[in-house]
Amino acid sequence: MSQSILNLSRTLARLSLKGSSYTSVQCTRALNCSNLQHLLEPQCSERARSRKYPTSFTVDISQHMICTPPGAGLVVQKSGLHTTGTALHDNRFKDGFTKFKDHPIYKKGAYTLKPIPFPKSGGRDPKTGRIAIHGIGGGHKRRYRMVDFKRIGPEKGPPKTEKVVSIKYDPNRSARLAILAGGTHKRYILATRNMQAGNLVRTYGEIPRMPVLAEEGDAHPVGALPTGTLVHNVELQPHLGGTLVRAAGTTAQVLRKAAGQVILQLPSKHQISIDERCMVTVGQVSNHEHNQRIIGKAGRNRWLGKRPSSGLWKRKGGWAGRKIRPLPPIKVYLASDKVEEKES
Repeated sequence: MSQSILNLSRTLARLSLKGSSYTSVQCTRALNCSNLQHLLEPQCSERARSRKYPTSFTVDISQHMICTPPGAGLVVQKSGLHTTGTALHDNRFKDGFTKFKDHPIYKKGAYTLKPIPFPKSGGRDPKTGRIAIHGIGGGHKRRYRMVDFKRIGPEKGPPKTEKVVSIKYDPNRSARLAILAGGTHKRYILATRNMQAGNLVRTYGEIPRMPVLAEEGDAHPVGALPTGTLVHNVELQPHLGGTLVRAAGTTAQVLRKAAGQVILQLPSKHQISIDERCMVTVGQVSNHEHNQRIIGKAGRNRWLGKRPSSGLWKRKGGWAGRKIRPLPPIKVYLASDKVEEKES
């Protein structure tokens, strides 16, 4: 090992013994952690013995990282080109997110209606702890509801029928949720505008020759619906769950069909082409008056976890003012099996 790295190791050992907190040290990937441990161990063990600190080292070669107890070692990260003696960032969201993912309900096949405690991000990246999105922080505690965005029905025979038990509020989204009960299973779905407790909703999986008579709350393959139908919870790939048009009061419209694809117009007026087997739900998303609510005071935005923007004066650039731009071309989403056929 070169003399420069040897000097670096001595400097790191001095930094790691200064305080009771972990010392964050960044270096290049070329630095071999095993060799660094071999150099640091005699220096740290001698000094730590006099200060009654433990001297154990933990080496993770795959991550280029050395983890030691406070005061007796250091933490070496694989990115960066400089060293620093500052303490690691206390990323509470990362720890909370790990606990959330380790929750028993995330085991294979587990599902629950019980709201799950979920940590706030504060707009920070869960890995680095750096601010990723400004204007987020604080607010009332929220719990996560496991919403089932997959409406998969039988391809043949009678549809899957479920009953609406109740309509619930969800703090994590603008729309309301509906609890469906069918057989021995209950689940959350997005409620439609006129959905009420006691209603029956059906999920179909067949595409008949003639378009079906669509009813609000029912789910169909988009190829089974007549043109002009208003839908929401749109899938981009068959059987992968709805990803588009899920906000309160939004709808997409079926425009036309061609060669196994269906053209939809989104709320943004953009048009997309999806496979006719993609599932959609008929009707408008609930809570259509969401965009007409009155905040009333600055404090309510803080309740919602929204922080105020900076008070510094900002010059109005090219973003200000009305612009008339042509719509982009239709974006085509081919199903995975069609992509394989096209490539072969």
